[in-house]
Amino acid sequence: MSDDYLVRIGKLIRDARQHRGWTQSQLAEALATSQSAVNRIERGNQNISLEMIARIGEALDSEIVSLGYAGPMHLRVVGGRRLSGSIDVKTSKNACVALLCASLLNKGRTVLRRVARIEEVYRLLEVLNSIGVRTRWINEGTDLEIVPPARLDMNAIDADAARRTRSIIMFLGPLLHRMDRFKLPYAGGCDLGTRTIEPHMIALRRFGLEIAATEGIYHAQVDHSVTPGRPIVLTERGDTVTENALLAAARHDGTTVIRNASSNYMVQDLCFFLEALGIRVDGIGTTTLTVHGVPHIDVDVDYSPSEDPVEAMSLLAAAVVTESELTIRRVPIEFLEIELAVLEEMGVDCDRTTEYAADNGRTRLVDLTVRPSKLEAPIDKIHPMPFPGLNIDNVPFFAAIAASAQGQTLIHDWVYDNRAIYLTDLNRLGGRLQLLDPHRVLVSGPTRWRAAEMMCPPALRPAVVVLLAMMAAEGTSVLRNVYVINRGYEELAERLNSVGAQIEIFRDI
Repeated sequence: MSDDYLVRIGKLIRDARQHRGWTQSQLAEALATSQSAVNRIERGNQNISLEMIARIGEALDSEIVSLGYAGPMHLRVVGGRRLSGSIDVKTSKNACVALLCASLLNKGRTVLRRVARIEEVYRLLEVLNSIGVRTRWINEGTDLEIVPPARLDMNAIDADAARRTRSIIMFLGPLLHRMDRFKLPYAGGCDLGTRTIEPHMIALRRFGLEIAATEGIYHAQVDHSVTPGRPIVLTERGDTVTENALLAAARHDGTTVIRNASSNYMVQDLCFFLEALGIRVDGIGTTTLTVHGVPHIDVDVDYSPSEDPVEAMSLLAAAVVTESELTIRRVPIEFLEIELAVLEEMGVDCDRTTEYAADNGRTRLVDLTVRPSKLEAPIDKIHPMPFPGLNIDNVPFFAAIAASAQGQTLIHDWVYDNRAIYLTDLNRLGGRLQLLDPHRVLVSGPTRWRAAEMMCPPALRPAVVVLLAMMAAEGTSVLRNVYVINRGYEELAERLNSVGAQIEIFRDI
């Protein structure tokens, strides 16, 4: 490369690093190189390969630094290795995205601690930045500061980023109090079949919101004279539906009762955050929430979301299918108790520490140690239920666990149209899963996993389940195009490697 190009590349890298709030030392650590090498690169004084440019782009989450499209990310997995040691559970993906949406309620400065550094969060930040919200990573990139503008510019919204996340639907609740009319792109996210927004609309119409959908856009109009005169009864006990109703109720000048509400982990974290904003919420953890709204919110708030029970389940499943002894720290136990009860009935050998408080002061955590176990298929089928039942997002992990057990396990994933179908991808790795219908899978075990090369399923949890099976399979497997995993997990491959896995990240350049 010419010296001129090296200087230009160096400036791009420096600008992207500073935008992310990193020091040269932090970038050097992410690249496993020295601070002096990063300094030379940024000054244009060091030759740099296309591979290094792609690695820098990946580390900084910057397509500019990658100098165009570097190709999708893939994983090369050397399986059959035992895990050991301990690993911490990261903060909740679903809580973090809800709190990013909730920051639109506040005219003051919001600081969220230990925010999950995942693609879903990055897409929401791109949307927030595009409409005028200032965000920056602080405290060496661990925490996120959010400062809203006096007026949001909804005409400038980054439609591409918005369409890549279903979480954009939770902008409806906060925005209906800020403007009379606005537009949002259709919500995207995982391919899990048809999911309408009608349950959201049934709740939000009670606050005067009406939506017309045309050509990939939701056209929203608000009649501010309409207020909920009686309790809002949600037609489904969904997490995002409950969150949207809470976000709408938060700035309603009066009392709103929400019935058939979800009491799941991300909903509770949102309620705790609303309390930090000065909003009283009665009934947290139950299916009836009473919100005492505040019409104007202008406070500086500092909040720590709790840990992610679904990530904890992922790590637990990794230990089980690789027959490893692993300690999983900071497990939000109240949101994993049913799963653990089922696993213990199947023969999983594990113990837990005494409970301690999460950084939000409210969620109960434990450290959980899992040991190699002889598993038997459960007598009853595995099926999800709203909290406090078995978590909907944890069902796919039981496919890999059941494949490691003696006998047959029926998994009934009744919530989503397509997800059970994706679980049959495990058959490519030696599994014996029979699809009975789009919602039911019969899993036979135990399984002798074998290596394979395959495309990543287009749904987050089944994709991780395939990765875990590859970790258990002797030989080298390749999982292609893992963007969907990065939507929900922060540096999953690197963290699994820290406890004994052998997973290489690569791209087709």
